[in-house]
Amino acid sequence: MTTATKTFPVAISARHIHLSEADLQALFGPQATLTKDFDLSQPGQFAAKERVSIEGPKGVIHNVRVLGPVRAATQVEVSRTDAMKLGVTPPLRQSGDIDHSAGIKISSQHHELAIEQGVIIAQAHIHMTEEDAKALEVQNNELVSVEVISDRPVTFRGVVVRVSNDFSLEMHIDTDEANAGFIEQQAQGTLVKVTS
Repeated sequence: MTTATKTFPVAISARHIHLSEADLQALFGPQATLTKDFDLSQPGQFAAKERVSIEGPKGVIHNVRVLGPVRAATQVEVSRTDAMKLGVTPPLRQSGDIDHSAGIKISSQHHELAIEQGVIIAQAHIHMTEEDAKALEVQNNELVSVEVISDRPVTFRGVVVRVSNDFSLEMHIDTDEANAGFIEQQAQGTLVKVTS
């Protein structure tokens, strides 16, 4: 058997929110648009200047970054630690899979709304192009393991491969996963796929 390896950057994704057009305007007023602060690593994605607070039964977290562009449905991505502080029980899901997920209250400086679902803990995943997937011999939605070397080396299992030519090769983990592994921004991960 041979082992094919490939190293790629690992990005740490802090809590954030994606807003629908309707919820954006409900929070920031009619005709509101997101104001770009800076571009993110994935093409077309950006961090907006707009911030919100999210509140659950046990607590509130302020200054949560809104990411753009707007989406079809509002989605809040938190860590397990965040969820415990808020008092909510979001499922571990791929981004976009929000059916029967947790609800929460979202507020801006002047407005607030409540969503019945949309809060998730994002499953660790790797963005890649079709060319990347071919080189790595993986397919969209395949689950793989990734080793990240740090002062406390860790291997992530059940990492979802997400393939699109709109993506840039990069693995995303949340702050809990990064803290557990002593991982800093732009660490390197290695996917090891055993083939016959």
